[in-house]
Amino acid sequence: MKYRVVFSPEAREDYDALPSRIRAEVRDAVNRHLAHQPMQVSRSRIKRLRGTRKPQYRLRVGDVRVFYDIRRDVVDVLGIVEKAMASDWLGRRGAYGEENSIG
Repeated sequence: MKYRVVFSPEAREDYDALPSRIRAEVRDAVNRHLAHQPMQVSRSRIKRLRGTRKPQYRLRVGDVRVFYDIRRDVVDVLGIVEKAMASDWLGRRGAYGEENSIG
């Protein structure tokens, strides 16, 4: 099943602000992982976040983190941040509490 990947306005700004080389890496990783198997948790790439309702997942692309949610056949990219800023971003943008069910 192929998923449709949708960038939030904030994620689009984050993406556009990346240097071109990193932007290409993020684009390739999003096309490879999020468009086809966004829930395929792995030790090094995709992580299901615990304790947050939003975002549900994080994709690691080098020193960049892509935070996203999944609803049916759509992947909502919520933010793209450098590793050093990921905790701050989650503190400001994350919604904590009961986990959403995916469906």
